[in-house]
Amino acid sequence: MSDRAALLKGIRVRLVVFVVCLVLSGVTAFPLVHELHWLDSASRALSVSEHLPALTDWTERVRRGLDSADADYPFLLYGTDWLAFAHLVIAVAFWGPYRDPVRNIWVVEFGMIACVGVVPLALVCGPLRGIPFWWSLIDMAFGVFGIIPLHDLRRRIKRLEGLPLSSANSAPAHAA
Repeated sequence: MSDRAALLKGIRVRLVVFVVCLVLSGVTAFPLVHELHWLDSASRALSVSEHLPALTDWTERVRRGLDSADADYPFLLYGTDWLAFAHLVIAVAFWGPYRDPVRNIWVVEFGMIACVGVVPLALVCGPLRGIPFWWSLIDMAFGVFGIIPLHDLRRRIKRLEGLPLSSANSAPAHAA
């Protein structure tokens, strides 16, 4: 396997892992009410409140709020359906870099910009919505930990761009 083929394979594997994480992050926004009930049951069974009372208080408050919204104002949860959909749409956008990483590096860079944007969003909107600061730190971690694999992907794609096309690999990347 040539250096170019090995690098392309590594890029594609990393893209698939990133897309899987985006999809999982998205689909978990659909069943929030059920997830919070499961989390509440699990935290009781594991006695989480003894070790992390602030976390337990917060998740119970969120569960009560979601239960109330689900019972009285279910249309509010439609916003989380759109959040889930947005994750899925963004995941689909990464098909471009999978097919042709060099030509579609902009998608990876767009993802990096979005990761950076998570931090000010959490810092501004968290306090406006009464989110505890420690929870905003968890939200910001998604941006921080999301940019790491994207930065690595961008670096690898730039390296791929600099490699010469061999005669055996002269077909476009999307033909593979």
